[in-house]
Amino acid sequence: MAFFILLLLTSDNPIGIFDSGLGGLTVARAVKQLLPDEQIIYFGDTIHLPYGDKSVEAITYYSEKIADFLLESKCKAVLIACNTASALAYEHVKKHVAERALTMNVIDPVVDYVVASPFKNIGIIGTKNTVSSGTYPKKIKEKASGKNIVSLATPLLVPMIEEGFVFDDISNAIIRAYLSDPGIKNIEALILGCTHYPIIKNQISKFYDFDKEVLDSAQIVAAALKLNLENNHLLNNSRTETKRDIFFVSDYTPYFPKISKMFFEKEIPIQQQNLWK
Repeated sequence: MAFFILLLLTSDNPIGIFDSGLGGLTVARAVKQLLPDEQIIYFGDTIHLPYGDKSVEAITYYSEKIADFLLESKCKAVLIACNTASALAYEHVKKHVAERALTMNVIDPVVDYVVASPFKNIGIIGTKNTVSSGTYPKKIKEKASGKNIVSLATPLLVPMIEEGFVFDDISNAIIRAYLSDPGIKNIEALILGCTHYPIIKNQISKFYDFDKEVLDSAQIVAAALKLNLENNHLLNNSRTETKRDIFFVSDYTPYFPKISKMFFEKEIPIQQQNLWK
């Protein structure tokens, strides 16, 4: 696979990242911090968010359509920055993309990190689809059978974040209601099984009095992406000026530019691109 990729792409090609909405910006920010010379093309499928309550068929269709858009933009990598799409559509997208680009999801790097960690009792929170898929527990158990994994669906967190309810009494009440569940009481670490959740990582850590390890998948995934690019000789080490990052949404939402500015500390030009017209 790497041989074909090298024939078709160069290190100057952009990295494509997509999510159901603004959650993938946590991954985009981590990638940009670690790999400042890389150009990012981001697609937030805001018209269909949240993915957490959609069918497998719908999520697969959306994901493949967005992957095609990123491939048309000559991306050297397609990173699925959505846990639900990673759990339910990654194998389809990987097969669909084939040798045209590197394909990554946000689950496998976190699984590898947890397997190598000393944690024995691990909690996972995510959308209904991510949790019901059982992808995290299955993959962790395959590599480390001694780990005890407990999962909890937290479906209100994504719409809460997308609507801008963060760092306030409403979000604190919802977080407290979920994390008070006795099923995840005796954990040592908590996997944020949705790329939206790092936005409220501090609130989650505060609930636990900063006594639990809250795993931010964005940092872990960015490191895995860098290694993947290096292994395929596609890491951009050019000293020329980096091309401008481009951010697309399928439907404009007022909160998207606010979150993007908070992450990137500047105004981010956002283009509306409805792939389903």
